[in-house]
Amino acid sequence: MNFRHWINRAAIAVATLAGLLMSATAHAEAVRIAMIETFSGAFAPLGQNQLSTLRMAIGMANAQRWAGQHSFEVTPFDGKGSPQESLVQLKLAIDQGFRIIAQGNGSGVAAALIDAVNKHNERNPGKEVIFLNYQAIDPDLTNSRCSFWHFRFDANSDMKMEALTSYMAKDAGIRKVYLINQNYSHGHQVTRAAKELLKRKRPDVQIAGDDLHPIATVKDFSPYVAKIRASGADTIITGNWGTDLALLIKAALESDLKAQFYTYYAASSGVPTAMGAAAAGSTRQISYWTPNNETFAGKDLAEAFRREHGDDLVAIGIHTMVQMLARAIAGAGSVEPLRIAYALEGMKFQAVNGEVEMRAGDHQLLQPLYISTWSKVDGKKVQVEQEKTGHGWRLDARLDAYVASQPHSCQMRRPPRAG
Repeated sequence: MNFRHWINRAAIAVATLAGLLMSATAHAEAVRIAMIETFSGAFAPLGQNQLSTLRMAIGMANAQRWAGQHSFEVTPFDGKGSPQESLVQLKLAIDQGFRIIAQGNGSGVAAALIDAVNKHNERNPGKEVIFLNYQAIDPDLTNSRCSFWHFRFDANSDMKMEALTSYMAKDAGIRKVYLINQNYSHGHQVTRAAKELLKRKRPDVQIAGDDLHPIATVKDFSPYVAKIRASGADTIITGNWGTDLALLIKAALESDLKAQFYTYYAASSGVPTAMGAAAAGSTRQISYWTPNNETFAGKDLAEAFRREHGDDLVAIGIHTMVQMLARAIAGAGSVEPLRIAYALEGMKFQAVNGEVEMRAGDHQLLQPLYISTWSKVDGKKVQVEQEKTGHGWRLDARLDAYVASQPHSCQMRRPPRAG
C-alpha cells in the first residue's frame, strides 16, 4: 500500500467516523417528562420532595448515560391534588409536546389521568403519551382500569396489606384493630383489604372501629382519637399520608393513646417530625424500601439527597422508574412511547431495593416489601435518620415479591407493535 493510498483510506475512515458521530448527535433527543403533582396546598411538601427525587435521578441518568445518547429533563405542572386541575395540566403538557407523564399522589388523580391518556392516544395515533405512576396504589388502576399506557412502580394497596397482615398475624397481642383512612378510593381499598385479610388470617381479631374522613380537610384529629380510645383498640391501621397522617399521629401522642400504629406512609414528609421520640417503638410502616435495610442498599443515595436537597430520600421508586425508563429507551432504540411501553413490559431489573419485575399482564411492578419500626438511631441497625429527629426506621422483616404479589384481573388491550 503506497503512502497516498493510505492517506486516502485514513481520510475516508475519519469522514465515516465523523458522519457516525454527527448522526448519533442528530438522533440524540431530550426526553421531556411532565410531572403532574401537588405543588401547592397541604400536600405540597410531599410533591416537592418527589420532584427533587426525580431531578436527582435524571441528573444521574444524564451523567452516566443510562439511555445512551438521550438525556432527560423534567417540568413540574401543579395539579393541586385535584383530578379536574390535573386534567387541565395534562392538556397543557400534551399541547407543549410532552409525551411522558409522571404522577403519584392520589389514586383519584391517577384514575382520571389514565382515562384521559387512553382517549388522547386513541384519537391521536403516532402521538401517544405514556403515564408513569410512582405512588398511586389503588388496585383497580392495574385491574379493572388497567391500560397499556400506564405503568405502576409502587406496590398496590392490596399487595401491601397482604404483607402487613401476614406480619401482624404472628403477633398474639393484637386483639382489637381500628381502621382510619382518607375518604377516597385509596382509603376505601385499604379498609376493604384490611377487613378481608384479617378475617382470613386472624379471625379472632375484632374490628373495633372504621372511620373514613375527608382528605386534606381535618385540622384536629382529637375527636377521632377519642373514638379510638373508647373502642379499646390496641392497634390502628391507616393508609393516610401527608398532613393527614402527621396530624393523626400528633393527636394520638398528645392524648397519650396506648396503641400501635401500622401505616403505609409514616416516612412521608412531615410525619417523622410529628412522631419524634414519642412514637419510637409504636409506629410501623410497610414500604418497598427503607434506608436501614439488611445491606443498607441506597444509603449513599439517601446521604447524597440530604446533602443536595436538605431533605430525606423517601420515594426510591422514582429512582427505579427512571432507571427502567432509560433501559427501555436504550433497549428499544427509540423515545417513542409505543416502543418504550413494549420494552418496559416484562422487564426485570436489579433495583436499589432488590430484583424487580414489571409484570406484563397488568403493568404492576413486583418488588420486595419491607416492614420497619420507628426507632432511635443506634449506629448499627438504624444508621440513617429522618428529618433530623435522631430516629429512623429499623428493619423488622423483608418479604420477597412473591409473598405479597396478588393475581390480577386486567384484560389489557394492546396496540399493534411499531413496524
